[in-house]
Amino acid sequence: MRSFRTEIENPIVEKDIIELENKIRQFKGGKIDEEKFRSLRLARGVYGQRQQGVQMIRIKLPYGKVTSNQLLRICDVSDEYSRGRLHITTRQDIQIHYVDLDRTPELWAQLERDDVTLREACGNTVRNVTASETAGIDVNEPFDVSPYAHAVFQYFLRNPIGQEMGRKFKVSFSASDSDTGLSYMHDLGFIAKIQNGERGFKVMLAGGLGSQPRHADELYSFLPSEKIVPLMESVIRVFDRYGERKSRAKARMKFLLKDIGLDGFKALLEEEQLAVPHQTYRIDFESYPKPEIADVVVPLAQIKDTNAFEQWKSTNIVPQKQNGFVAIGIKVLLGDFYTDKARALARLVKNYAAGELRLSLRQNILIPYVKEELVPFFYLELQKLGFVEAGYNKALDITACPGTDTCNLGIASSTGIAEELERVIKAEYPQYISNPDVVIKISGCMNACGQHNMANIGFQGMSIRTKDKLVAPALQVLLGGGNFGNGKGRFADKVVKIPSKRGPQALRLILDDFNENGNGASFADYYWEKGEHYFYNYLKPLADIENLTQDDFIDWGNAEKYKKEIGIGECAGVIVDLVATLFLESKEKIQSAEDALVQEKWAASIYYSYQSIVNSAKALLTSEKVKTNSHASIIKDFDRLYVETGKIDLAVSFEDLALQLNKNRPSQEFAQDFLEDARAVLEQLEAYRKLELAHV
Repeated sequence: MRSFRTEIENPIVEKDIIELENKIRQFKGGKIDEEKFRSLRLARGVYGQRQQGVQMIRIKLPYGKVTSNQLLRICDVSDEYSRGRLHITTRQDIQIHYVDLDRTPELWAQLERDDVTLREACGNTVRNVTASETAGIDVNEPFDVSPYAHAVFQYFLRNPIGQEMGRKFKVSFSASDSDTGLSYMHDLGFIAKIQNGERGFKVMLAGGLGSQPRHADELYSFLPSEKIVPLMESVIRVFDRYGERKSRAKARMKFLLKDIGLDGFKALLEEEQLAVPHQTYRIDFESYPKPEIADVVVPLAQIKDTNAFEQWKSTNIVPQKQNGFVAIGIKVLLGDFYTDKARALARLVKNYAAGELRLSLRQNILIPYVKEELVPFFYLELQKLGFVEAGYNKALDITACPGTDTCNLGIASSTGIAEELERVIKAEYPQYISNPDVVIKISGCMNACGQHNMANIGFQGMSIRTKDKLVAPALQVLLGGGNFGNGKGRFADKVVKIPSKRGPQALRLILDDFNENGNGASFADYYWEKGEHYFYNYLKPLADIENLTQDDFIDWGNAEKYKKEIGIGECAGVIVDLVATLFLESKEKIQSAEDALVQEKWAASIYYSYQSIVNSAKALLTSEKVKTNSHASIIKDFDRLYVETGKIDLAVSFEDLALQLNKNRPSQEFAQDFLEDARAVLEQLEAYRKLELAHV
């Protein structure tokens, strides 16, 4: 690994990257076990790939905003460390693949030269904060949510309360009641509102997708904007303490809400208020950077195919609230594009718009602040790049995760079937190119990275087994999902499972039936009028696996016979800790608490001390093979098994000691005292463990 230290100006970032470099060396030297190392690298955006020996790197781009300079930097990094392909995700990130683990620290350092981070793009952290791609230009928005999304990103980046939760935590901001940020499927979703002249948000809590989708609860119909950061901190503190940690399948916020109910959760939020360092947190939206629009003479633009141009304008031009400007939508097939096109696009936007692009939740690109008179010129320039396909955010615009191309958890191809379905729509249903009402999404497995279970028409990768025990790729067909705005949505029904090669025929049958009988209704309304049973009977013949051909055993985009291969999923970064590793982590937390004290970050220091205390208790419980499913259960079981039995004398209960955390306001005095408590607990529990081992 070459030195990158002189390239980094921010000492906090430099420390982060040096830590990653050191941990890679320790891991390769056998000093850190694989599970512990996985947790650390995931929190730095380094994700294991389906292919052995290489990594996927997830680049975190808050609310999908990327400047021209940042995109050029990402292109340089992709060419140097990867294969020149960029992938836009459904969370407005960019991923690059096939990266050597040893080169990830220097890759990260290169990105940071243009203020681009990998930190907390994966793992059990606060993931990328997403938002409507039209934020700031939306004709229906009460105000621009971008400053608020950015403030949330900054506040929780490297914040100790959100570094090692039981599972990931996802946040979204919607610009208007259209709820294009999809608040109802997020752990926390914010919808912009104005009440009595005051800025604020409708707040949705504990939504989620996956194998058991859950519609978020309404936590507040209106919350003043200066309360959103304190609220989110309270929510994360509760989730960190009470959320499941052992069983990955039950570790999301939605399961905690299901267990304790909304009222129970609100009660726990109240208990955290004393510990939250800011009761209000004003976000200075007026200081948010204003767009710097290029002042250029309008170049001559001669359009040859006016019909194609007019169709493109009808689907890819997005109205903008700023007079004289529009935004241009670029449909990016499956979110994949290459650095040569990305560079040309970055320069085009820098020279003729505002030097900014937005990545969308549907894996597309939006160019804001295009002068209306420049639209023909942009069309011709984008045409050179192959970026003028009509159908932005329409039925033709299919969303799909990488599936079996690169993901460990992929069961069946999602990209291959997506390409085929787009071909079918173009060739056989051209009227759907401009239809915004039918949303099609595909995921390669049940985890729903392609958001299939919120689509009007969704497909989920699966497998089927014949009577002869032969395995073929399959698709679960889901119907009837939809986003109805203002925090309201509906998840799709699982209707029928079919061999993957019959996916196009299923789409044909669904669209033919809708065309014939829809009578002007939306697809979602039509589905719910007919019902699941109707569509099951209608599609059931496609589910017959008695007559499979050889072709049915070859997945889309492949030439070889299908083989079901599922690796170890890393979406949650679940850790199986050893006792010694846990004590080592406690020491690291104490060091972090000391560092935070020096920096006068009292709340951060207190939380690190709390994590050390709980981690030390977890170490002893793990040695006794006691389940450590949540911080709350660790605290309770340590009292029951060690304090109440007299094995450990703390002078007080372990609960009273640990939960000083939310019984005191953050202050220098308490932070210092709590740090001493953490040191004493670690010392006493390590000594107890040594005595145990001596008598084995």
